[in-house]
Amino acid sequence: MRRYDLITMGRSSIDLYSNDIGAAFPDITSFGAYIGGSPLNIAVGASRLGLKTVLLTAVGVDKIGEFILERLQREEVETRFIPQKTGARSSAVVLGIEPPDRFPITFYRDNAADIQLSIDDVLNTPIAEARAVQLSGVALTREPSRSATFFAAEQARAAGATVFLDLDFRADGWHDPRAYGLQIRALLPLVDVAIGTEEEINAAMLRRPEDITIRHSQITAPEIRGEVETNIRALLDKGVEALVVKRGAKGADVNLPDGSVVSAPGFPVEVLSVLGAGDAFAAGFIYGRLQGWDWYKSARMGNACGAMVVMRIGCADFTPYLDETLAFIEAKGGF
Repeated sequence: MRRYDLITMGRSSIDLYSNDIGAAFPDITSFGAYIGGSPLNIAVGASRLGLKTVLLTAVGVDKIGEFILERLQREEVETRFIPQKTGARSSAVVLGIEPPDRFPITFYRDNAADIQLSIDDVLNTPIAEARAVQLSGVALTREPSRSATFFAAEQARAAGATVFLDLDFRADGWHDPRAYGLQIRALLPLVDVAIGTEEEINAAMLRRPEDITIRHSQITAPEIRGEVETNIRALLDKGVEALVVKRGAKGADVNLPDGSVVSAPGFPVEVLSVLGAGDAFAAGFIYGRLQGWDWYKSARMGNACGAMVVMRIGCADFTPYLDETLAFIEAKGGF
């Protein structure tokens, strides 16, 4: 028995979401304050499902850092391994909500504290006491976070923990978007299960920057041209046990090295905001795998968590609890 079920590592932020649903960005009059950042969202989502989770991020010596830590503690996510980085700032995100398909977003990550995560911060975190570790693509954008992420993967592998990687592509975070793929492909041999969208899979094999299009400031949902199936095979060849493709309302596909695909259908719901759905999927999917469930049932659990979040207006603060997720699945016909 290990002390923790899951350690997630990477970015964290205060998320300011428009309270004026449907308003164009210049017409927004107020925002709600929540916590966010993909690894944080997954840690909270997994905690609400019943896993004992740890978040390894970093915050500044500032009020936003206090906000993040306090909210995480309310969610029963272990925060004592989170360092405060003097001279760096906790991150912020501002989001408009214009259903059904526009969610303009701005990231404030200049001098972000979580990018200052170091190898020593990993050493101060009980990687060997966790059943699984989840890493994030954004953490690879620059040093020292990049080296810390690779080191965490090595430490987790050595300890026999399952390594999950959220591909987590943000084009504006890279000096050259092709550098993202170089880092992802270098990390994959240390990863057991990678999770991403079709666009992120294409980004991981990107050859031409002009194949990326970002409309309406939707940085989290760019259009990335590429041969998805060919790119899936190329990433699987890096040695992962599975590559999970999130397909939104269509569900998810678990691609395996032998060429087989396990397809789990989604749950049709009315969409309010798509932000956070992928992280909720990851929390549910990881929960299933740590329960010993097969690929199909785990992906269905992830799909249910994602579907429940898109009906709400936020990320971590709106991820579902175990009992409501199971009730949702049962009401929709079961696994």
